[in-house]
Amino acid sequence: MNLQNKQLTNEEFQVQREEVLKQWPTGDQVNFEEGVAYLKAMPEHKNFSHVLSKAKREGKTLIQPRAGVALIDEHIELLQYLQNNSEVDLLPTTIDAYTRQNRFEKAQVGIEESKKEGKSMLNGFPGVNHGVDGCRQVVEALDLPLQVRHGTPDARLLTEITYTGGFSSYEGGGISYNIPYVKNINLETTIKHWQYIDRLTGMYEEAGVKINREPFGPLTGTLVPPCISHSVAIIESLLAAEQGVKNITVGYGQCGNLIQDVAAIHTLQSLTEEYLEKYGYHDVEVTTVLHQWMGGFPQDEAKAFSVICWGSTIAALSGATKVIVKTPHEAMGIPTMEANAKGLRCTKQIISMLADQKLNSSEVKAEEAIIETETHCIVDKCFELGDGDIAVGAVRAFEAGVVDVPFAPSRYNAGKILTSRDNEGAVRFFDTGNLPFNQDLLDFHKRKIDERAKSEGRAATFQMVIDDVYAISKGHLIGRPR
Repeated sequence: MNLQNKQLTNEEFQVQREEVLKQWPTGDQVNFEEGVAYLKAMPEHKNFSHVLSKAKREGKTLIQPRAGVALIDEHIELLQYLQNNSEVDLLPTTIDAYTRQNRFEKAQVGIEESKKEGKSMLNGFPGVNHGVDGCRQVVEALDLPLQVRHGTPDARLLTEITYTGGFSSYEGGGISYNIPYVKNINLETTIKHWQYIDRLTGMYEEAGVKINREPFGPLTGTLVPPCISHSVAIIESLLAAEQGVKNITVGYGQCGNLIQDVAAIHTLQSLTEEYLEKYGYHDVEVTTVLHQWMGGFPQDEAKAFSVICWGSTIAALSGATKVIVKTPHEAMGIPTMEANAKGLRCTKQIISMLADQKLNSSEVKAEEAIIETETHCIVDKCFELGDGDIAVGAVRAFEAGVVDVPFAPSRYNAGKILTSRDNEGAVRFFDTGNLPFNQDLLDFHKRKIDERAKSEGRAATFQMVIDDVYAISKGHLIGRPR
């Protein structure tokens, strides 16, 4: 395997860079030294890492939406509206689907069609096509930090352009933007691509510019147990740290059970710090993000607000550094700016009301112990499979099903595990597949699933999994027979 978790040399990086910048004409606008100077001149309150670090020190939970449209002026209008009407703390730029697949010609067609139609014909902002100058127009029109949110397996050119363009945070990773998103790209390829991205981030750090990196926590967003998303977050954090990244936000997608979700955020922070310290990365700051419910939403707006409120409560009580906010129009497609702002204001109200409350009960501690044991089993096995190299180990672990993401489209994911809820709504393993759990953990999950099946008077079958996938959109947490 031509892969290792080792920092790219300058020569290795520059050989790749020469090809990357040729992918689209706007690559000619990239100038690293000029980008460093531009970001250094930016006030601290517009730097993502600085704002996250301050929030962590002060014990605050910040709020951030998803948002992006095709044209520069309209994108600015959208983000200015959210900045001025939603009490938002951090702003995004969600990238369009064509750019995520590096189909820049199609993205350009979308830009032209958007101009003709007078509305966005893309589901996000085509940052590569708009180039460095277009990105800077957005950055300079706003007074809050900006993050690139996307879903791109090979995001190297997008990273170059948006960093030079003034963005100070970047989402994704070689696993989390592969396994949940695409079918036929192998992990070795995407991990290499993201080593380039993380090395570029490290180069900015070494030049005195703080840039935040955020592995994508929710993965498929469908009944993903904490230990699975934690393991991916830890692996991607270790890969990023090796390339020189110093500010990492690890994420988790809300599952719905209060105890499990709070325990998940607590352990996500502590486990990531533990592994970074263990493997010699002593100067990396870790923060956390809670993604509000990523599954199906109720179509009724009032009911949708209830789902948003529940996610906001989890974020506040767990002490997450930030929360990614949904809108009451989730079930109906791309939301209006007004609906987006309503979801943000709703979340801010809950965060403010619960600002002085945290949850650290004995039940939370017990769940933390389970998550910690499960995650150690998985991550330690990855290191074993890679003979101490976590990049190699991650690829081999997915091949063996040692890491396995439920409901993922990738053919490089084993797809052997199945998940459903227990009697209290926590996500458990219906089938543990090839996960390297000890017998106590295997017995624990079987007992939890059997308890629920008995209480519902039915056998534990795949129907239980299906019922849970659709439950929240139908007004429940657990997919019980009604």
